[in-house]
Order: sequence, then C-alpha cells, then structure tokens
Amino acid sequence: MNFDEQNGKPRSFRRMRRCIARFKRARDGAAAIEFGLLAFPFFLLIFATIEAFIAFAGEQLLENAVDTLSRQVRTGQITFAMGRPTDLTENQFRARFCDEISLMIKCPAVEDPNDQKLYLDVREFANFATIPKYIPRVSGDMFADLDPTGFKYDPGGPGTINIVRAYYRWEVMTDLVRPFITNVRKDGEMPRDYLMVATAAFRNEDYP
Repeated sequence: MNFDEQNGKPRSFRRMRRCIARFKRARDGAAAIEFGLLAFPFFLLIFATIEAFIAFAGEQLLENAVDTLSRQVRTGQITFAMGRPTDLTENQFRARFCDEISLMIKCPAVEDPNDQKLYLDVREFANFATIPKYIPRVSGDMFADLDPTGFKYDPGGPGTINIVRAYYRWEVMTDLVRPFITNVRKDGEMPRDYLMVATAAFRNEDYP
C-alpha cells in the first residue's frame, strides 16, 4: 500500500478526501434537485388554475345560452303547445340549447339517466315570489346530489311569468383539487362534479 510521505496516511485516503471535498463544492445538480422538489406542486397549481379558468368559461357559456333562449321565450320566438310554427317540444328546446353551448360543453341528445350531465327546467309561475331561489337537492347536506324530480318543460304564453334554468355537471379532472372545488356528490361515490347553475326569470311580452 502506498503511503503519503508527509502524514503517513494511505494515498487512497487522500484521494477520497479530495473527492468528498469536490462533491461538497459541486453545484451542478442543485437546480435539478430543486426542480424535482418543486415540480409537483408547481404543475398541480398550473393544472388547477387552467381547470378553474376552463370551468369559469364553461359557466359563462351556460349563462349566455340561458339568456339567449330566455329572450326567445320572452318574445314569442319559442312557444309551447300553442299551435304555432314557433312551438318547440322539450327535445327540440334541449337540442337548441345544446347548440348554444356546443363550443365547450358536451351535450348529447340522449343521456344516461344515471349519469346525466345537463338538466333544464323551463316553466311558468303564478308570480315572481313563488319562483324557487335554491338548488333542489336530495337531502339537506350542502354537497347532496341534485334532485331533478320537480323539473318541467312547460313555458307559458304571452304575459306569463317564466324561468329558464340550466344545471350542468362539470367533471373535475385534476384529482387532488377535486375534493375542494366539487359542490355536488352522489351517494356512495367520490366527489367528481362541479355543478354549474344558470337562471333567468322574466315576464313574457304580450306578443300577438
């Protein structure tokens, strides 16, 4: 074994000390390590921000569709069971609504009743005071599932008071933020959907 003449220690020990000293001084991989530590929360924040932006844009699209169809009901461009060319059935009204939101929101003509995305409630009321101001849910829990049993398609004629209300289940894709932004949950299932709601209440014009 070769020994260092100055301190009598093996030269291999001296070389090891030099390697350790160089390793301590090295900063070549510091950026990679720091990126590895910060990448996950950074990209999680990016994905959550993008998803929140897309959901907000989708909700605005839903509100615009409600406003557009409500204006057509109010002015008599859409009627129901009045024997006019403007009469639309429930399916025809839904198809027209789907055309309005097709830019961003999936809206099939026929949906699975156990996994329905879009719900429309279009009906006449005796006065504005009787229009519901809450989201119907199957229970009193704030995250309970939507209860669509009272939804109808029965808009009134000239001078009547009506609502057009749309509900859409927007599926949240980012797993780790899903529990924090979902607001409707089916019994026995993990949180998945953000419920978008858009409502218009109005009195029809006295169109001929």
